[in-house]
Amino acid sequence: MRTQLAIRIDSFLERYFPERRVFLRSDKDTRFIRLRPLVQLFAFSGAALVVAWSIIATAILLMDSIGAGNFREQAKRDQQTYQSRLNFISVQRDTRAEEALAAQERFNSALQQISLMQSELLASETRRREMETGIEIIQNTLRSAMNERDDARDQLAAIAQAQENGGAVQVAGINSNSNALGLITQALAETAAERDKVVADAQFALNQAAEMEERIALMKDQNDQIFRQLEEAMTVSVKPLDRMFRAAGMNTDSLLKQVRRGYDGQGGALTPLSFSTRGEEPSSAERRANRIIRELDRLNLYRLAASKAPFANPVKAGYRFTSPYGYRRDPKTGGRRMHNGVDFAGPVGTPLYATADGIVTHAGWSSGYGRLVKIRHEFGIETRYAHQNQIRVKVGQRVSRGQRIGDMGASGRVTGPHLHYEVRVGGQAVNPMIYIKAANDVF
Repeated sequence: MRTQLAIRIDSFLERYFPERRVFLRSDKDTRFIRLRPLVQLFAFSGAALVVAWSIIATAILLMDSIGAGNFREQAKRDQQTYQSRLNFISVQRDTRAEEALAAQERFNSALQQISLMQSELLASETRRREMETGIEIIQNTLRSAMNERDDARDQLAAIAQAQENGGAVQVAGINSNSNALGLITQALAETAAERDKVVADAQFALNQAAEMEERIALMKDQNDQIFRQLEEAMTVSVKPLDRMFRAAGMNTDSLLKQVRRGYDGQGGALTPLSFSTRGEEPSSAERRANRIIRELDRLNLYRLAASKAPFANPVKAGYRFTSPYGYRRDPKTGGRRMHNGVDFAGPVGTPLYATADGIVTHAGWSSGYGRLVKIRHEFGIETRYAHQNQIRVKVGQRVSRGQRIGDMGASGRVTGPHLHYEVRVGGQAVNPMIYIKAANDVF
């Protein structure tokens, strides 16, 4: 059975692979090798497999090369997009800073207007009291004049009655009555003139009071408009700062208390207002003004706190964001290692800036960090600027946010020029992008 099957297979293969003989001739003899159909089939299959493998391997290499080129192009496009986004964010940050400065100027102007309005209100209150006192005096004088007039009329009526009853009065009595009548008539005329003058003064005082009431109403409308504008300005200024600190994971209440303890002097323009001198309860306008002043004080505290926390970018010139915070492949050893900061790559000599107010605690060489600057800030925060080419500050020096502290370089354990930037809170490294991203919509 197996022999017949083998014969059939050989006969089938002979149609495509007929038996061949390869002669090998030497000086002494001649030999040949028989290439049976099955052997030729195996040889042909092997050669086909080799050719197919070569074609597939070549295709894979070409596809990898094309894919790598596309990946590099995509990386370049992503880099350009990211750079455009960074430039746009930088422009937005500058715009927000200009708006904050303009808002601060408007706040100062509003405070001056409030002070002027307070003085005008106090002066109007004094004039109103004087007018009330004058009206009371005029009314008392008018009542006294009217009483004297009524008494004079009663006396005149009594004299006229006496003249009618005593027809045989002596001439001396008549002369005396005539003199008295003349005096009474003169007194009545003077009283009438004084009454007319008092009535005119009273009418003038009433007109002045009505005019003063209109002026007070107008001033109240102006005050309400100013208060409304200030309240709206406080809303758009304080809330973004509050969100910025909360986004950075900072407790705003304890933060403001700590800043207030450092600036606990009293007096000046932010003293609570008092429009009344009678010891009365504060009016609605006074309470409203005091609320605005408290918000201004809160805004000022936020401004002081923001200058002491690292809400800024240490590099302002062109750069590439080359490595984020977290675990990554070590560029030197290839192993997995924790990266405690972020890397900004750029040309050697690119200016580096402090991201918050603070005191320099280290300015020199530090092992793998190379030339390193450490700055201690408020709230237990420390920032580090490593691999510098040149350091421009000294230990113990007090620096402000935005002050230049050094130049970008490639000192220490690096593969190229860049800045390694760290933020540490209580000695523990945190992601610096938390602070940078939190300030994107504010600064």
